[in-house]
Amino acid sequence: MSRPAVLVARAIQPEVVARLREHFEVEVNSDDNIYSRDELIARLQGKQGVMTTGSERIDDGVLAAAPGLRAVCNIAVGYNNLDVPAATARGVLCTNTPDVLTETTADFGFALMMAAARRVTESEHYLRRGEWKKWAIDMFAGSDIHGATLGILGMGRIGQAIARRGAHGFGMKVIYCNRSRLAAEIEADCKASYVSKDELLRQADHLVIVVPYSASSHHAIGAAELALMKPTATLTNIARGGVVDDAALAQALAAQKIAAAGLDVFEGEPAVHPALLQVPNVVLTPHIASATRATRLAMANLAADNLIAALGFGPQAGRPPTPLNPEVLKPA
Repeated sequence: MSRPAVLVARAIQPEVVARLREHFEVEVNSDDNIYSRDELIARLQGKQGVMTTGSERIDDGVLAAAPGLRAVCNIAVGYNNLDVPAATARGVLCTNTPDVLTETTADFGFALMMAAARRVTESEHYLRRGEWKKWAIDMFAGSDIHGATLGILGMGRIGQAIARRGAHGFGMKVIYCNRSRLAAEIEADCKASYVSKDELLRQADHLVIVVPYSASSHHAIGAAELALMKPTATLTNIARGGVVDDAALAQALAAQKIAAAGLDVFEGEPAVHPALLQVPNVVLTPHIASATRATRLAMANLAADNLIAALGFGPQAGRPPTPLNPEVLKPA
C-alpha cells in the first residue's frame, strides 16, 4: 500500500523532515524559494497534506485545484494566509502552532519596545557613521520603560506574556484593550486594567500591538489613532503587517507626532514601505519575533504533529493537537 504524499512548502529542519518521512512520501522545497500560486498548485497535485508558512496563500481556488488535499498545517500562530471557511466547506483540516512561541515572541516584543524607547538603532547608526565625537547630556535621550504605562492592543497569550514582563519585571502600569475583557484572575496575574481603545492610545507611554490580522483589524492603527497618542510615546508592532497603516506611521514618525516605533511586521512584506526606511526613529526587523532555534524547531515539530495526526498516523491519529476547524474531524 502506497504511503500518503505531502508537501513541505518551505525549507525546514532536517530532523522534522525525517519524522515526516517515517509516515509519508515527502516533497520538500529545499531551495526555500517562495512558490508562485501556479507552482504551489502544481506541487500540490497528488498531495494529501501540506505544511505551510505565511508565504503560501491557501484559498478556495487553490483548494479546488488540489482536490486530494486533506490537511493544511501552518508553521505559525497567525493564519491569515489560510481561508479556513473555504477549507471547512471542502472538509480540509487547518492547523496552526500556538503556545510554543508565546514566551519567545513576548521576549522579542519587549526587546523591540525597549530598543525603540532607548533609541538603540538610531544611536548605533550614528556611532557606525563615525559621528560620535563627544558625550553630551542630551545625546540620544530616550524614554524610560520602568514605571511607564504599557498599553497592549490584543490581550491573547502573547499580550498577557508581555504584560507580565512589564508589570512584574519593570513596575509598569499595564492597560489593555481587547475584543472581550479578560477574566478577573488573568487581569490580576498581569496587573492589567481594561480600557477603551481611545483611552489606551491616549494613556500609553509604550503601545504594543498583538492583535490577529483580519478584515476588521486592517489599519486598526492609522492616522486618526496615531493622532491620539502622546508625542513622547512609542509604538511596537509584532502582530501582522496591515494592522498598522505603515504610510501613516512613517508620516507620524517623520513629523515626530510619536517619538519612535519598533516594527517586526509590515504590509506586503518582505517589501517595506520606502518612507519607513527614511525615518531615523524606527527599529526595523524582518519578522523574527519567534526566531530562536528552540522555538522555530518547536513550531515545525508541532506542525508535523498536526500533519501526522491529521492523516491518521502516530499516537494522536485523527486528533491533531491544534486544529483551527475541528468540525471537519471525524468523531472519535
